[in-house]
Amino acid sequence: MPNAATIRLFHSFRARPENWLIVVLLAVCAALSVVAPSFLTLSNLVDLLEGYSVQAIMAMGVFVVLIAGGIDISFAAVASVAQYVAAMLATQFGLPAIVVLPAGLFIGVLLGCINATLIHYARVTSIIITIATMNTYFAFLMFFTGGHSIYNLPDWWSDRVVLFQTTAPNGDLIRITLPILVMVLAIVLTWLLLNRTKAGRQLYAMGGNPESARRIGISIAKMHYLAYGFLGFMAALAGLVQAHRVGESVPNALYGSELSVLSAAVLGGASLSGGVGTVGGVVIGILLLAVIQNGLNLIGISPYCFSIITGAVIVISTSLTVMSARGRRRSRAIDLEAPTRG
Repeated sequence: MPNAATIRLFHSFRARPENWLIVVLLAVCAALSVVAPSFLTLSNLVDLLEGYSVQAIMAMGVFVVLIAGGIDISFAAVASVAQYVAAMLATQFGLPAIVVLPAGLFIGVLLGCINATLIHYARVTSIIITIATMNTYFAFLMFFTGGHSIYNLPDWWSDRVVLFQTTAPNGDLIRITLPILVMVLAIVLTWLLLNRTKAGRQLYAMGGNPESARRIGISIAKMHYLAYGFLGFMAALAGLVQAHRVGESVPNALYGSELSVLSAAVLGGASLSGGVGTVGGVVIGILLLAVIQNGLNLIGISPYCFSIITGAVIVISTSLTVMSARGRRRSRAIDLEAPTRG
């Protein structure tokens, strides 16, 4: 018979969605390393990190909005607009990086704040507002640009920045590049916001129960501007990093990535009803999706299969998240009953 400590440890493990995700991630990695020996190499894993750096940055912003109890579908359009405006400033006006990059980030924050204004003052569900603004932002972008890409980005933007480089024993070249560094900084910034600031705790409180948050004096409007403005900032940052990676600005390059980014956040344990989730969980969710897609590519399975598997993984992970939540509630009930029994 398991003792009380073992049972408590099991309940503690089950109550954290990140633990289940780690188990799934390790199982998928083990399976892929058997069927595709080139998968579990350091160079492939580093390439994987860079390849998903843009989605990871956007996922950090989406996660903050989910914690606040909202949802935003327009972030890919925001990233596209911010990226294209910055590219125009750099190519047509010849402005330096110190002007172009802040301008692109400002555009992202501005569009995010427009979302916050509409959601807070129009009192319309966030998903409805952001679907409308997604189509509006993207339509304006395509109307004014005619869908033309910008290929002549300045060297300071398009040149590959390698922070560290080495050669693996098997001869593969391993490079730590700027997108990976920006992704790590975005993750750290999000973690600090949510775990080390008063505003972060207020975001959790608002997402868990908006009415209670309002009654204890939390400004719901400020929280909306913080959450959607932060997402706008991250979306713009992702757009700038994406242009750096490919060396060009394509108006519709990021359009359509909404589901995969949102899926990564939900996979990581973020609740669509708000107030629940961790940055670490979102990071693991992104890694899981990246590993699955990369593994399928290596073993030559059609890209369409990725959507099927992604859907199945989302269903399974969401179910595990619900089970974990039930386990957490049951553990709390046990903890509350223990003193009474004693």
